Amino acid sequence: MEVNPVQCKAIVVSQTGGPEVLRFTEQTVGEPGPGEALVRHRAVGLNFVDIYFRSGVYPAPAMPFTPGTEAAGAVEAVGQGVTEVKAGDRVAYAGGPLGSYAEARVMPARFLVKIPDKIDEATAAAAMLKGLTAHFLVFSTYPVKPGDTILAHAAAGGVGLILCQWAKHLGATVIGTVGSAEKARIAAAHGCDYTINYNTEDFVARVKEITKGAMVPVVYDAVGQATFMKSLDCLRPRGLMVSYGQASGMVPPFAVNTLGNKGSLFLTRPTLLTYAASREELIQRADALFDALARGIVRCEVNQRFALKDAAEAHRALGERRTVGSTVLIP
Repeated sequence: MEVNPVQCKAIVVSQTGGPEVLRFTEQTVGEPGPGEALVRHRAVGLNFVDIYFRSGVYPAPAMPFTPGTEAAGAVEAVGQGVTEVKAGDRVAYAGGPLGSYAEARVMPARFLVKIPDKIDEATAAAAMLKGLTAHFLVFSTYPVKPGDTILAHAAAGGVGLILCQWAKHLGATVIGTVGSAEKARIAAAHGCDYTINYNTEDFVARVKEITKGAMVPVVYDAVGQATFMKSLDCLRPRGLMVSYGQASGMVPPFAVNTLGNKGSLFLTRPTLLTYAASREELIQRADALFDALARGIVRCEVNQRFALKDAAEAHRALGERRTVGSTVLIP
């Protein structure tokens, strides 16, 4: 199906830096080519990885670029050979080429998943990247089992809230760290049996107290530099350190012998790119996520909404940890 090129508003970054480099401008969107679909966005997900690309922590594929890895909306047209979706389908995605901070875009159809009727676009946009990440963390990276006691940092964050709810549903005792009393309350309402304010408490001592010295088989850490080394001390022998983010900064180099000295520990740095590399695995995880949302196993509250043109303020709020749960940009 051919469509004429259309003009749409988008956020463009011409040089890396602070939130001020996010410019709201107009760009042309062409017709979808073979294997592609034209998607009109209704909600765009905000994630810490967007800050990494904007600031240069992760290199952008080219300059200038439009940031964003996650959105939901409707298919307006498809290119030749597309079988995954059709015009009119409500779809969401998390991954693929950067560029979701826009009113519309052309997207490889293989990354698009259909949104069930019970899920609205804002929830889908907020839940895709965070929910798929939480799914592979608790089902694949370390399969959580009934009776496990786990530690999750940033328990009131976007991934953290979903991860803790899912782990609780799977029968785990969940210890979550947070940065304030208000975030502790929110984490406790989303699956955490114990909350630790790492600004006022020694989380290693509290984990030791809670587990009666046994410590935990797994730590899920999205904070990075500020928590990494102490997280290793929370693990039992042969425990698994899952470092999946670095909100406080990149983890500095350390001697690999440290892992042996602390109990033959395992360390992994997983990404969704690897855990949803095939379309079959992507659909499997997305179906599980949408089912969990529809059944109330996990809740994904959109607690902050910003207009797309206010993406810079959204980045400031996220970077300063003023957000709780999920945030979306509305084109």
